[in-house]
Amino acid sequence: MRRIKITAVRKASYDDLSALYENPLENACSVQEGQVFIADGWKKPEGLCESAWESMSPFVMALACGGEDFYDGWMKNPKSAMISCNDGFRPVSFYIEVIPEEGDISG
Repeated sequence: MRRIKITAVRKASYDDLSALYENPLENACSVQEGQVFIADGWKKPEGLCESAWESMSPFVMALACGGEDFYDGWMKNPKSAMISCNDGFRPVSFYIEVIPEEGDISG
């Protein structure tokens, strides 16, 4: 099974929606842009929130097992995906990619 690199590339915050609908939270999300997690197959990386993992785990597992080219060419790199967590107030976008193995020409 391939190892997968998960990089937080963007973190948004919809303060207007939070003010209207959300109960105050002290620490809703600790993920920082640029933060990297490594997944070994189906195992959730330490420090990655459960909600984000639930959103991305099917793609991580597919990539770890050799899957690629989701949705007929959606991504420039066929061995990758861009997935956001399901937090409607503070969505984080994650770039998920296969870590090339030694001697792997195609990545």
